[in-house]
Amino acid sequence: MRIVSLLPAAAEIVCALGLGDSLVGISHDCDYPAAALAGLPVVTSSALFSATSDDDSDPPTAGEIDARVRALLAAGEPIYRIDVERIRTLQPDLLITQGLCDVCAMNHKAVRAVADELGDGVAVLDLSPTSLEGVLDSIRQVGAATDRATEAAALATEIRARWDAVAARVAGTTERPKTLLLEWPDPPFSAGHWNPELLDLAGATRAPWDTPGTRSRTLTWDEIQAFAPEMIVAMACGFDTYRTLDEAWALTEAPGWFDLPAVRSGECYAVDGNAYFNRPGPRIAESAEILATILHPEVFTDMLPPYSVQRFSSELLEPQEQEQETETPA
Repeated sequence: MRIVSLLPAAAEIVCALGLGDSLVGISHDCDYPAAALAGLPVVTSSALFSATSDDDSDPPTAGEIDARVRALLAAGEPIYRIDVERIRTLQPDLLITQGLCDVCAMNHKAVRAVADELGDGVAVLDLSPTSLEGVLDSIRQVGAATDRATEAAALATEIRARWDAVAARVAGTTERPKTLLLEWPDPPFSAGHWNPELLDLAGATRAPWDTPGTRSRTLTWDEIQAFAPEMIVAMACGFDTYRTLDEAWALTEAPGWFDLPAVRSGECYAVDGNAYFNRPGPRIAESAEILATILHPEVFTDMLPPYSVQRFSSELLEPQEQEQETETPA
């Protein structure tokens, strides 16, 4: 079988099922496992910003990315480009995509149009989980489509066992800190779909808007202040831990940021949302473990995945004094 994955989570699932050698093409966002994906043809690109020749230029900020996405969607223009001719040369049997979020990856409608153009014999598999159980179903779907049903069932069972282990250890704790998950810093977005369930597994008190299965949405700072979170976990979609920390500076300009209980107590963290929380693949097991370790470090003392968590620096937690301009006597 020849597989083209247009979704990072799908590439991970395919490799986890022992089908890495069947991948013949990937999206520009597919990055794990790196060794298995190295050198594979890339068949998509982003339309968000034009590439520049200046390698030292700063990347667009979270606010600039949000504005560009909104402008493209309002104009009915695509956020991603797909190289149909390159896919044609790869002669795939299966294209794996998603219909969950037009911002996150190439959507099902665009991929179906490509498959129709390629002709008979090219199947399209749409993975669009909105819950933790849906993530396991996605794994089973890939298994069914690739003759790896047994391996898929075993992987789903392993992930569920890790979730159950987290829930069992949390059951012995008494604290349930009010926890704000931020999927985007500027403007602030809630973390939707399966992430509210991860809060439950990890022993947190959810915000009023954190309904399992619902899409993430823009939050107002009035809502955030009213919730008064005791813990804040930033998991910017598409960003790793350190890029999320860089973009967290926008939060310091928000009204009431320094008055939030989590900020006053220093309980603010950045995590690798791109690798874990926002990617519905096998590492969703680690996502529950990471969140539980942040919320209950006295219970979860195991080693976290490298570079998966960083506490906010003091500069993000304490108001900085403005330098006073002094007038020079005439």
